[in-house]
This record gives sequence, C-alpha cells and structure tokens, in this order.
Amino acid sequence: MNGSPELEVLRDTRGTVPQVVHVSDLRRPDSRTARFEGRAHGSGVSFFLIDNEPGQGPGRHRHPYTETWVVLEGQATITIDGHDLVAEADDCAVVPAGVWHSFVNSGSGALRMICIHASDVMVQEGSPPPR
Repeated sequence: MNGSPELEVLRDTRGTVPQVVHVSDLRRPDSRTARFEGRAHGSGVSFFLIDNEPGQGPGRHRHPYTETWVVLEGQATITIDGHDLVAEADDCAVVPAGVWHSFVNSGSGALRMICIHASDVMVQEGSPPPR
C-alpha cells in the first residue's frame, strides 16, 4: 500500500483502504469453507465460499435478508420453502429474506459455490452456519 492521495480519499470516505483478502485466511483450520463477513472489510455484503463433498450441506435455516447462490462447480439441490431446485455450474438461485432453505451437494464430485448474503454481517436462524 502506498500513500497516494487517492487511497487517502478512500480511507476518509469509506473507512477502509482497498485490499486483497486471501481466501486461505477466511478458512478455519478444520474446514474447506471460507467465511467472509463484509463489515470487517468495508463491504456491504458477506459470503461463504463453499467446497463440499457429495452429501454435505447445511441444515434448514433462514436469514433476515436475501441470499444468492452461484454454483461454480458441481451440483447442488437447493430447497427453498419446501421446493427443490437443482443448480449446476454457472447457475444462480436466490432465496427471499425470511424464507427457510437448505442445500446439499447432490452431485458425484466436489461442490464449489458462493453463497452471497445481502448484509455486512451474517445473521442466521436454524442450523449453525458452516464453519
């Protein structure tokens, strides 16, 4: 990071300076899932970067904001308010705020997916969030 005037303006108006966040720093030692909470980085959104084996996924839960999934690799069965959707690489799905949902890796290989939370902090009711 240099002391350029442009970076100082960003620091003054946004409270943060642009930075690279390494995904490896967002993973707990016992998990392949990365958890990014935006507030700590000056972002208005949070996300999980999921890397699950077949059969893995969180239990039924909900959030007070929308959640958007982007499947990068593999296949996920996403259950939204009792309706099952199958999403594969390059597919997206959205769950409205307050609606119960879950997902599971329903493919035969790894599931890599970004779960974008429309909040700078994660709030979840139901099963615990991925570690």
